[in-house]
Amino acid sequence: MHRSANQIADHAIEWARARLGSPAYAARCLAFVEDAVERPNDLEVFGGDSAADSADLYRDHRRTGDPPRGAFVFYDAVGVIDGVQGSWGHVGLGLGDGRIIHAWDRVRIDRIHEVESLPPAPGWTAPAWWGWVPLDRVLAGAQPRAWPTDETAEAAAQRQQAESLSALRGSDDVGR
Repeated sequence: MHRSANQIADHAIEWARARLGSPAYAARCLAFVEDAVERPNDLEVFGGDSAADSADLYRDHRRTGDPPRGAFVFYDAVGVIDGVQGSWGHVGLGLGDGRIIHAWDRVRIDRIHEVESLPPAPGWTAPAWWGWVPLDRVLAGAQPRAWPTDETAEAAAQRQQAESLSALRGSDDVGR
């Protein structure tokens, strides 16, 4: 079934709002926004291994102004994840009204520029606004995918992050 970007955004935001207050995606902001787009829409998108990598991959993330509904909204942030120091970035999902829903210490909604004032986790820098990319750009190359029901999205995100970090520890290019 083909859905418009607006329909995909609506499903993504509904999925994300159902997780408001949950700490399950803390330090997994990219997994959160990708799961929000992918899981309720039976899609797989292909971004980077971190929010910063995805921002670089999408290349046109330096847009200014209020991001539209469903846009990926990017911030620069440097810190440590599982003992690995890097420029990981931060990302949230645009709600279309100057706010984003994102995974910080818990899933929350904040105004896009107030995110820069959030207290960073120990060992992290405060996020700094980069810009946003429209959902159509994120969906470029997306493929249909039926997501398994035997593992929660939160557990899968945690497992995938551990696998990615394990692979990064073996490389010379950790955290860009």
